[in-house]
Amino acid sequence: MAKQTRFTFDGGAGTYLGTAILGALITVFTLGICYPFALVLTERWKAKHTFIDGQQLVFTGSGTGLFGLWIKWFLLSVITVGIYLFWVAPRLQAWKTTNLEFANLVAPLQAFAASSAGQNQPVNIQIS
Repeated sequence: MAKQTRFTFDGGAGTYLGTAILGALITVFTLGICYPFALVLTERWKAKHTFIDGQQLVFTGSGTGLFGLWIKWFLLSVITVGIYLFWVAPRLQAWKTTNLEFANLVAPLQAFAASSAGQNQPVNIQIS
């Protein structure tokens, strides 16, 4: 009997291999300058095949959105002789996480999205 879980992933080796090869080619032929575009390609593949409670994820980030950050991080790493690289990994992960969303929100998540967007009325709670 298979364990039931809230998280599922349906990606296969064939599509991953194609995505990984394309990302590597983009990175190698541009000498790493277009790595942000390869990263976005890979993140979109991951999100497309990831489901949480039956809801598909979608990656909304773009290569151009990451490109400016990538150049800034590269220059700061050169200036600090590589010390800034310790800050790049967490910032890159934060960028990836903030650009990850559900493809279609359903009832419980729509209620959360509406309340987090400030569309709900404040609730007064009295404790006696």
